[in-house]
Amino acid sequence: MRYIHQHISHILAVYKGEMPLANFLKFYFKKNPILGSRDRKILSEMAYCYYRCAKGLSPKRLSIPEQIDAALLLADSHLSHMDKILPEHLRQQYAKGFEENRAVLQTQGISFEFGDLLAQQIEFSKGISHLSWLRSLLNRPRLFIRVQQQYRQKVLSLLAASELNYSVLDDYCIALPNAIAIEKILPEQSYRIQDASSQKTAHYFGIKAEDTCWDCCGGAGGKSLLVKDMAPKAVLSVSDVRKSILDNLAERFQLYQYPIPERLLFSVADEAATKAALGNRTFHHIIADVPCTGSGTWARTPEQAYFFDAHKLPEFAERQQSIAHHALQYLKPGGSFVYITCSVFAAENEMVVQSLLSQNPDIRLLRQELINGIDIAADSMFVAVLKRKL
Repeated sequence: MRYIHQHISHILAVYKGEMPLANFLKFYFKKNPILGSRDRKILSEMAYCYYRCAKGLSPKRLSIPEQIDAALLLADSHLSHMDKILPEHLRQQYAKGFEENRAVLQTQGISFEFGDLLAQQIEFSKGISHLSWLRSLLNRPRLFIRVQQQYRQKVLSLLAASELNYSVLDDYCIALPNAIAIEKILPEQSYRIQDASSQKTAHYFGIKAEDTCWDCCGGAGGKSLLVKDMAPKAVLSVSDVRKSILDNLAERFQLYQYPIPERLLFSVADEAATKAALGNRTFHHIIADVPCTGSGTWARTPEQAYFFDAHKLPEFAERQQSIAHHALQYLKPGGSFVYITCSVFAAENEMVVQSLLSQNPDIRLLRQELINGIDIAADSMFVAVLKRKL
């Protein structure tokens, strides 16, 4: 284990959150091919558990191995061979519950406090508690897939044959254990990976056949594909500031046998660029899944919680207001505007909506709520539906 601890200490010293942890580890392992499959699994699990727990551990003078051992006990870890990884005095505790393990650590002079994971005082959106969210950061979310309807029976048969522990949540959504190589079980055109809460946002769209819809922050295309799932004849336009993203979106639409939508390369945050791209066009529906802190997804990416700087929260909110306000100007009378974030912070959610309402007197709020995914080990997302008066 000395060899493993040398590597994890180096990883934690070098990594500063500048890229997703998964990407950093991939590059690190490529540079260190001597690390075998088992070594890579151990180091990955150690890194993720560390970023889930480290800020809550005290005293702060604990060595890296001591912090790693504590994190493996407290977080939702799934490493095998724990008898060879943990020190002897902790091995028997691994399979026990969180509170039991926290109590054992206290006998070793190590304490853990959830409140220290996010020390800044930040207002949360209605529908989720601060403590439940903090607790969720220690648990690995499940993998969710959205199944193409024509493949549903085949997918269920293949999953049953694989003997995986899965749950059917609705006509489209299936939950699976995390880290499953689902691509080795299912044909790629039969499903797409999409969080359960993200899938639920489709219930807010209200798009009818042949309506026009603009997905103004297209990203990976998840919301655009939902539009086509719910209203195949809708006339869809998608914009993003990254050409590579729009190219990938086109490939995904081809894979799932949907016509490639109109793709527009510009930033909605830039009012002049938006005007140049859209002119006098208007849409029945606009979907704004805006860039955000991603705090509703931090159980998947605990490194983001660890490196989060609360001073940047106003910058996110300002950008979100700018994007949403500019996009709203292209909504038809009577049209709907769906504002979405994967954040649990009120500054990015209710407060942005309130700002939009104050700046646009012809807009009214139909509904807003947080989709709390904690109980099903999913992400949490905020959705608000606004409507332009006729």
